[in-house]
Amino acid sequence: MARGWESKAVESQIESAREGSRAVKNAALSAEQAAMLRERESLELSRTRVLQDMQTATHARYKEMLQRSLDFLDEKLAALDQLSKPDLRG
Repeated sequence: MARGWESKAVESQIESAREGSRAVKNAALSAEQAAMLRERESLELSRTRVLQDMQTATHARYKEMLQRSLDFLDEKLAALDQLSKPDLRG
């Protein structure tokens, strides 16, 4: 039984260390960068969900709607990519 508790304690320590490193990394980001990162993660999660739904969809109209959603998400991701790149014009 002690071994089980020990393993959970080690797991907890590892997770705490990971969370601490994430906090440090996020603290280094500006508020705008953090907002863009959250937006990107949200869009990517939505895109993953749409792709999963497309694989199981059977109705043509639903597939069309999902394709439009996918196109929209791709456009939003592309726009975010353009915003996050530094201006290279001189």
